[in-house]
Amino acid sequence: MNMGVVFLDHILMAGKTYGLYFTTNTNANRYKSPIFEPKTHSWPAAFLQKKSVGLSSSMMGIIPRATPSATAVESDDTDTVPTPKVIIDQDTDPDATVVEITFGDRLGALMDTMNALKNLGLNVAKANVFLDSSGKHNKFAITKADTGRKVEDPELLEAIRLTIINNLLEYHPESSSQLAMGATFGVEPPKEKVDVDIATHIRVDDDGPNRSLLYMETADRPGLLVDLVKIITDVNITVESGEFDTEGLLAKAKFHVSYRGKAISRPLQQVLANSLRYFLRRPTTEEASF
Repeated sequence: MNMGVVFLDHILMAGKTYGLYFTTNTNANRYKSPIFEPKTHSWPAAFLQKKSVGLSSSMMGIIPRATPSATAVESDDTDTVPTPKVIIDQDTDPDATVVEITFGDRLGALMDTMNALKNLGLNVAKANVFLDSSGKHNKFAITKADTGRKVEDPELLEAIRLTIINNLLEYHPESSSQLAMGATFGVEPPKEKVDVDIATHIRVDDDGPNRSLLYMETADRPGLLVDLVKIITDVNITVESGEFDTEGLLAKAKFHVSYRGKAISRPLQQVLANSLRYFLRRPTTEEASF
């Protein structure tokens, strides 16, 4: 079975199991950010197909297992392969999800990536491209095609992330050993495996009287974004708009969080940090159990 489809299926089903989605914060506050809340939700049929039935033919092509192709960029062994970065930003634009992709100066127009994202039922607009010392940064503004609003479903955000990464792996196979997803979807797994205990860092800072700022860094893997939101909401903490970055073998998250409309108290900060550490450091589920 296509490994990419198996993991996508697992991630999409997670949203139904957890009942999580972004919803608009109706509190009269100056941020007016979307938030995560655990609720019952009727997901589109394309996202709820059981693995035994299989995904539709259109969904099957969204996250393929990357293979070298005629259009793939050949890597030069003498070059240092840059660290791929994918940023999903829910903070910058109140009306759209902003995605930024960087891979040194090796990325082209990314038309294939834009088309793959459109297959998820999204409108994708090229926002801008800029250069700095780390390379060429490609930014996109993404909204849902049916509503014209920013993406609110955690599992759809994860599907966006995996779609971008898999297109990167397909057209730039030299990135496979630089990404944690290379072990799942790529042609070459990372040469070194990240020690989760060493890589995991969690910090909660005050961010005004009405919310706190949660920072997380840990080893990346498929489905991580959805799982993190579930753990946080399981301790009755509201997750406001934030940012989720994929940087090589690591995932870095920054979430604005609150408890009953206020900043998180010190004791609750400790509960949250302990819950996340326990979840992130425990053994991962074996693939055969999906």
